[in-house]
Amino acid sequence: MPVVLDRTEVEALFSVTKNLKHKAILMITYSSGLRLSETAHLKVSDIDSKRMMLRIQQSKGGKDRYSILSNVALNVLRQYWRKYRPKEWLFPRHREDKQISARSIQKIFDRAKNLANIAKPVTVHTLRHSFATHLLEAGIDLHHIQLLLGHKSPKTTTVYLHVSRKDLIRIVSPLDFTSTSNNNF
Repeated sequence: MPVVLDRTEVEALFSVTKNLKHKAILMITYSSGLRLSETAHLKVSDIDSKRMMLRIQQSKGGKDRYSILSNVALNVLRQYWRKYRPKEWLFPRHREDKQISARSIQKIFDRAKNLANIAKPVTVHTLRHSFATHLLEAGIDLHHIQLLLGHKSPKTTTVYLHVSRKDLIRIVSPLDFTSTSNNNF
């Protein structure tokens, strides 16, 4: 089962990331549920702010898809664009003609994770798992999450049912059924 960050941990990642480009990378990855390689391959033209959509081209399996574009992430992307003025690649390397490497994105994530004091065994892909789990907990149906993640099979998306606390939080432990068991420890 995937490890998931709770919302406060995700917020902590963003708040400790002071570099605007790094913050934009982490925010777009989480807020659109992207794979690491998808973030690295984003182009400026993939941002559709009028429709609040993000186009992911040639994703896993060579498929194209759309995901949602967060207002918060869009505001950070606009600040980032004004400062860095990327031309083709949304997140270029130091040389403008190449996109950022997956390794660089993982290093950015690892630095933020350490600064945020997150001890869980997490990677950039955890942001994708967290995106899906948080949507499910917010009441978004599995079919829509499947489309946003670009999963071919609904079975792949059902893993988030096991991670989500939405329904589990209402279940009471049998230890708590009787009032006599309370406060015995």
